[in-house]
Amino acid sequence: MNRFWLNSYPKDVPHDINTDEFPSVPAILAHACQHYPKNTAYTNFGTSLTFSEVNVLSLKFADFLQHDLGLKKGDRLAIMLPNILQYPIALFAAMRAGIIIINVDPMYTKRELAYQLNDSGAEAILFLENFGDTVAAALPETGVKTAICTRVGDCLKFPTSLIINSVLRYVKKAIPSFSITGMVNFKSALADGNSERFTEVTLNHDDILYLQYTGGTTGVAKGAILTHGNLVANMLQAKAWIGSTLTPGNDVIIAALPIYHIFSMTANILTMMSIGCHNLLVTNPRDFEGFVKILKKNRFNAFIGVNTLYRKLLNTDGFNDIDFSGLKLTLAGGMSVTKDVADDWKKVTNTPVVEAYGLTETSPAATMNPLDLQDYNGFIGLPISSTYVQIKDEDGNDMGIDAEGEICIKGPQVTQGYWQKPEETDKAFTADGYFRTGDFASINAEGYVKILDRKKDMILVSGFNVFPNEVESVLSQHPDILETAAIGMPDPTSGEVVKVFVVKNNPDLTAEEVMRYSREQLTAYKCPKEVVFMDELPKSNVGKILRKNLR
Repeated sequence: MNRFWLNSYPKDVPHDINTDEFPSVPAILAHACQHYPKNTAYTNFGTSLTFSEVNVLSLKFADFLQHDLGLKKGDRLAIMLPNILQYPIALFAAMRAGIIIINVDPMYTKRELAYQLNDSGAEAILFLENFGDTVAAALPETGVKTAICTRVGDCLKFPTSLIINSVLRYVKKAIPSFSITGMVNFKSALADGNSERFTEVTLNHDDILYLQYTGGTTGVAKGAILTHGNLVANMLQAKAWIGSTLTPGNDVIIAALPIYHIFSMTANILTMMSIGCHNLLVTNPRDFEGFVKILKKNRFNAFIGVNTLYRKLLNTDGFNDIDFSGLKLTLAGGMSVTKDVADDWKKVTNTPVVEAYGLTETSPAATMNPLDLQDYNGFIGLPISSTYVQIKDEDGNDMGIDAEGEICIKGPQVTQGYWQKPEETDKAFTADGYFRTGDFASINAEGYVKILDRKKDMILVSGFNVFPNEVESVLSQHPDILETAAIGMPDPTSGEVVKVFVVKNNPDLTAEEVMRYSREQLTAYKCPKEVVFMDELPKSNVGKILRKNLR
């Protein structure tokens, strides 16, 4: 097809990437460790690990997985951790041993955890002791043979390690009582591992790296199969777009989004590692006062987040006092960026928010705005290198320029399908091999893609399509509204009507004022017929507003 968007590419961005440059993700890790051995790779709670230290520790844990647990290439390891140093160590260890990784949300319930462990066929799980009661309750219903437990402070320097572990257990009472037969201690596992004994495993693009589970918003959660080839491609694609903005082996990146989410996993942990950059791991970004203190103490050069995270920070005392003189890049994805947040962020930080787009099934990056963008443009960018995008109708036909339809994607970063779900896999692809995203979008003559909304979230009012994103974007610009979410509610006359949930920025805000403002800014059928005020909107751990919970 004619990739007309290439005419809009920045001069230094290649049209295609060479996926044969590296056979696997560990090969990229080895390359980074060789080029930046003494540079800091990760920092958490004041403790830093160099690339060389990450290399040795991951080899030791890989050896433990191989020789002590007997895990072999193709076996599955679940990792249930927040953003702490143990995560990249375990991640790279499993990768090197050819073990398939199952990234698990630490906030899962017993039911959700048991389902994911059973569906993936996980043989072992690494988890934080804070979630031990959930793991202990779920394991008897699974085939997991080994549970490896770690504490927040296990990889931190003394006395920080002792202080944090003691405070969590005795002061905050954050460690539940639980018992798991044969449980292994992570620190002991590292001590038992022998980096020189580890047996190298041959890996190529076709080998599975992750079973990355979707949120299950359309039913039962599905494990997207992501191979080494998928992640190598997406790392090289991301590096091609953002690499020239950052200084290899030097710049500091804020890693606040949870690593178990594909956005942070690829953007922070993998891509920044490949450039030799320093990731500052934020364990609890929801403590916004504590988060601001971290940002004040550390000079940083790039920030990767989502719209709700940026909004919360902008409304946290002390954020305006942070030194942003080193900030080169603010990247946003995971959900739509609103104009008010983008404008306020640039006003405070003097750096524009560069919006990108992707999904779990695309590893995740698929489109991105050029990094020389000066202001918010309302688009999710251009198809990135080696990526094809079409706007298709229900029958899979290309609808062309400016038409509104489903965004469909083809490229080396796209999943081969869902784990043990052939019917779901078949439904996810068009006849000509494009992945159906389920997102409504359009693409203009310059190749810029504009997301309208999730297909399943669209509201149909008297035959007219209403996109919640548009309603939310408009209402969020009202000075007395902090956050808002729109959903469709059944109506006997029009089929559906718009209902909005609002978090106030001013306690005096009324429903009448919200509706008055809506009538000024929106066509009548797009205006909410009901306004509900809430103290907080339900969100995923990444910060996405959960419309399904509001329904």
